[in-house]
Amino acid sequence: MVQWTSLSTLALLANGVAAQGNMLRFACSQLVVDRVDPLVNPGMRYTPHLHQIVGGNSFNLTMEPVTYDLAERSTCTSCSFVQDLSNYWTAVMFFKAKNGTYQRVPQVGNGGPQGKLINNGGLDVYYIPSGKVTAFRQGFRMLAGNAAETNPSKVAKANICHRCWTSTNDNNFVGGAPCTGSDTVDIPQDTKCKMIRQTIIFPHCWDGKNLDSPDHKSHVAYGQGSGATGGGACPSTHPVKLPQVMYELMWNVSKFMDKSIWPDSGPALMYSMNLGGSAAHGDYVFGWKGDSLQKAMDKNCNLNRDCPAAGLTYQPPEKYNACTIKQQAPEPVDGWIKALPMGEPALKA
Repeated sequence: MVQWTSLSTLALLANGVAAQGNMLRFACSQLVVDRVDPLVNPGMRYTPHLHQIVGGNSFNLTMEPVTYDLAERSTCTSCSFVQDLSNYWTAVMFFKAKNGTYQRVPQVGNGGPQGKLINNGGLDVYYIPSGKVTAFRQGFRMLAGNAAETNPSKVAKANICHRCWTSTNDNNFVGGAPCTGSDTVDIPQDTKCKMIRQTIIFPHCWDGKNLDSPDHKSHVAYGQGSGATGGGACPSTHPVKLPQVMYELMWNVSKFMDKSIWPDSGPALMYSMNLGGSAAHGDYVFGWKGDSLQKAMDKNCNLNRDCPAAGLTYQPPEKYNACTIKQQAPEPVDGWIKALPMGEPALKA
């Protein structure tokens, strides 16, 4: 039986994302869309599926723990805090047309009660503390989700979910807290959806020893509580409470909602593994400068604002949008392509 080291009371903020106190919430624009994965397939070009990557520009085919220091090697970040040179990445959503061709679904910024975030593609990142937390160490990395999962019932909806947004106005907040209510593990396949919000919530408990593990998961665990609350008490096997990392992606599907162009059978929307929402996953490699993240948690830094007490500096969109890199596995990823990029390099349709 799992023994819990402590108990904590979790409080919901009115906007539906919760923590005991403040949290970081900030934009990260597209660094690159590329078929590389230094966490799961280090050193490999043309990995089994396509990713969209954000963060520090030292992102590379191979990034060994500790020795490959993102904060030292990166000269810019596509995220809005200058001190955050981490890398964050996910699979890519595609639309499949009736004629069998595919097009990458664009990502847009997210609004809602906490204010609009401006993104050029990419995703929004949250660091949600619950009580006293310990920031990640240099070299830390982890994975949430399973890129091969085909059964939605094996996925915790409280950690990975999708929400149908019936408007392209991201400021018209829809529903309650992430991964609650009518949210689904599956990608909604409905023409009323103008955008689809994807949420990925990472484990918040660490074994306190290992920066990684063979499956990139075993060194971390989900504790008590569920959803975007910062997390509850941690088990004795993973006693160190981390900030809860959450990704939010807004996929703008509005231009694909003409039912006449949908395939006659099967889903119209899928991820780059040619699988549905059950295979959604996120990768995380820590790269904050020095102890800036720990200070941000200790000093209750909030949202995407300058936080002098922790030395956090916000940079405007024109700065972080300009931080991009070239593909390391070159292939076309925009416009219509003949097949999903899963084997040989993709070809234009």
